Amino acid sequence: MAKKIPLQPEGFELETNTVWSFPNRGKWATHDAKYRGNWSPYIPRNVILRYSKEGDTILDQFVGGGTTMVEAKLTGRNAIGIDINPSAVELSLKKCDFKCESSSQILIKQGDARYLDLDKESIDLICTHPPYADIIKYSDNIKGDLSHLKIQDFLTELDKVAQESYRVLKKGKFCAILMGDTRKKGMVQPLAFEAMRIFELAGFKTKEIIIKEQHNCQATGFWKTNSIKHNFLLLAHEYLFVFKKDES
Repeated sequence: MAKKIPLQPEGFELETNTVWSFPNRGKWATHDAKYRGNWSPYIPRNVILRYSKEGDTILDQFVGGGTTMVEAKLTGRNAIGIDINPSAVELSLKKCDFKCESSSQILIKQGDARYLDLDKESIDLICTHPPYADIIKYSDNIKGDLSHLKIQDFLTELDKVAQESYRVLKKGKFCAILMGDTRKKGMVQPLAFEAMRIFELAGFKTKEIIIKEQHNCQATGFWKTNSIKHNFLLLAHEYLFVFKKDES
């Protein structure tokens, strides 16, 4: 008989400092690591439990493999998931197709994070994981897919995402995004802090900067060898920025 997969993480405790590390990325409910680049469910679970309450509406406008939507359902929140890639929408819908005690309403649809079909100040929490420019391409060049853009073009379009995020979020509420850096010709490109600044210029205040340690990176042996040969350090962390929209 197959072992029954639990709906909730065993022994879960809320993170209490600004360094997060999840060597065991989490495999409860329908979670897995098959969608390349998806985040550990421990990240949205921590964000959702700390910055929202049951019955709130959460937005993930880069829904990807549906991790945030699953966590919203498991924690009793309503959620809206949006992705420009119809394959991501289809996968996320499948991930949310399970029964639990929650009566959450989960809506997942195709759309563009830069132009949200949502009312002003209608969202209680944004919890999302955008692409890191063109590090991982998530589609075969779908028009509007930000994962096909070089850094400067990506940041230009990310400004539109930040403006829309500010518009749809309720006053006094929070927006959390995970972002990582990259390296070009041996030099670090601080993509994460560029993104942070864009969200600040859109009107958000930065409440927390969390360092999230990366585990199980692909081709680790190859990159370890090259890091020594070419004298550069491997990027082994990402940043989780938590922004707040003013009350006024």
